[in-house]
Amino acid sequence: MRVHIATDHAGMEVSAHLVQQLTAQGHEVIDHGPSEYDSQDDYPGFCLRAAVAVAEDWAGHDDAAAGPAPALGIVLGGSGNGEQIAANKVTGIRAALAWNLETARLAREHNNANVVGIGGRQHSLEEAAGIVEEFLAAEWTGESRHARRIGKIRHYETTGEIVD
Repeated sequence: MRVHIATDHAGMEVSAHLVQQLTAQGHEVIDHGPSEYDSQDDYPGFCLRAAVAVAEDWAGHDDAAAGPAPALGIVLGGSGNGEQIAANKVTGIRAALAWNLETARLAREHNNANVVGIGGRQHSLEEAAGIVEEFLAAEWTGESRHARRIGKIRHYETTGEIVD
């Protein structure tokens, strides 16, 4: 699977670990930065680039259909909050902040999330890797109730109209 990853200085150790681990597992990992540590860097640019790349990979994909995703993304920072917020600004992205295995799995199964946000300062390397593995392994169920809800989000995203 193609996996886009981005971080800021606070998630660099976790990101490097994930890039190495995911590559060893056979994933095509595309690192959107940063390439070197800078304690003053800002996460939005890195995370937005990763999210745009995921959205481009999903272009033309029927995201209501069950089954494997064309690509997924990982955004990391100190808490994962800002990074997830940034990724969600990209049209077509559904980024979920995951803090344990269940939230990672449910993000894919129920919300068809295509990006996971993780707090690099909130988890050990092993915990973060487990969350990512759970996210990547889970598949969107395509259940009608979940598809309906995502459809309402997509409708708002494209029209600005709220549907109850």
